[in-house]
Amino acid sequence: MPLAPGYRVVNQSRDATFISGEPAEVRIESKYTLGNSGTTDLSFLDVTFPAAKPYGREGLRVEVDGKEVTPTELPDEDQFSRLNTLRIPLESSWKRNESRELAIEYAFRSPANPGVAIAIGGENFHLSSRGWQPLPQPPKHVLSPYPRRPDRTSYTVRVPSNFLVLARGTLAGRKQEGNETEYRFILRKDDLTAFIVAGHYVASSPESKKETGAIFWTFQPLKENPAPAIERISAAWNVLEKSFGPLDRHILAPHIVESTDLTDHVTGEPGAAAVPFPGGALVNAEALALGIDSGDFVEMTTHALAHNWFGDEVFFAPDAAVGMGEGLPEYATVVVEEALRGEPGRRERAIRYLTLYDQAAKEAKETPLGVTMMTDPLAQRRIALAKAPLFFIALEDMCGEEPMRRGLLQMVTLLRGQETSYDALRATLEASCGKNLAQPFRVWLNDPGIPSDFRARYAR
Repeated sequence: MPLAPGYRVVNQSRDATFISGEPAEVRIESKYTLGNSGTTDLSFLDVTFPAAKPYGREGLRVEVDGKEVTPTELPDEDQFSRLNTLRIPLESSWKRNESRELAIEYAFRSPANPGVAIAIGGENFHLSSRGWQPLPQPPKHVLSPYPRRPDRTSYTVRVPSNFLVLARGTLAGRKQEGNETEYRFILRKDDLTAFIVAGHYVASSPESKKETGAIFWTFQPLKENPAPAIERISAAWNVLEKSFGPLDRHILAPHIVESTDLTDHVTGEPGAAAVPFPGGALVNAEALALGIDSGDFVEMTTHALAHNWFGDEVFFAPDAAVGMGEGLPEYATVVVEEALRGEPGRRERAIRYLTLYDQAAKEAKETPLGVTMMTDPLAQRRIALAKAPLFFIALEDMCGEEPMRRGLLQMVTLLRGQETSYDALRATLEASCGKNLAQPFRVWLNDPGIPSDFRARYAR
């Protein structure tokens, strides 16, 4: 029996269409059949949309039961807690057990923040697994359930026929219409939300079809032999899977995909950049220019791949987006380094982070790691980015390698598709390590500096 006002998503479908031009755009069309399953009639529904400027969202159009309606702003008291959410008025009262048809259209053009969430070029685009889709919100009642998607939904990706496409879910069909090809994907109950990577690419893959190593998609054929890079990136991927668990059953190998207009996903600075997407990493031309078998390229790519577990499988509360959201992927690169080079590799990485921390701490006043956010000044973020992996190395020193990694695997498995925080991390690690970790969490997350015993342990 329903306990509060609410509605459910009976059917849902979505189309994403790439349109060439200056600028290129990606057009999104979403359709829902919604059923009032709550305790009262409803006069409106709220929907969260992609942020207009970061995504370059334009041309919003909403229809209810085939009639266009104009969304309105939320009341002032609700705008802070429901960012980027608009209210869709209903022409007549939405009775209990009745259905309504909702259609939403908009386009993405020239996003202000190209990178992890979205990238659009003349011959490619990328939409991450969160942020680009409209999200119907429950009525404002503590017991109102979230209107989750049905156990089986479909979406289509329409692109020029010379594009390659990666997307979440099972490919259920493909048809060509003129110079375009439409791909239809099915998402089931256990699948995370959809992502799309597509472009006019040349594929470079392992020489043998029996191999399942890393695959490069680039705008032009690679000039260098990809085999050494494929071997190194595949080895890193295998360590990540062994340490933190397998991913989506459809992701058989990591893809390294060239993309335009990428900037560093933490600092926002230009230059060589690699940003994550489920099952791979996007890299820009500057990153490829480092040499795909270079240590810098493999390391930045490995960090991006680690976000598959710590960023896609689970994501992080705003106050943990730096400490956990970047610290855990960086710790994962330490795990890879140790697996491939042994204890000396792990120690070298710890010393390097200490050096980076000391350099950054000379340039600015440190803010506590536990509250440093992506919106803080870059100088504070640099300190936190160096300190965060040291925090996880210190926890591993206390817990031991096997309990530490088992705890992280449990966190990723149990909280799959959900937001997590320092409290959840501590609870999981205390269970796997069998130790009270209140003291190291308090010291590392709240106090400035690096504990003296840790410095002594990793002295040069």
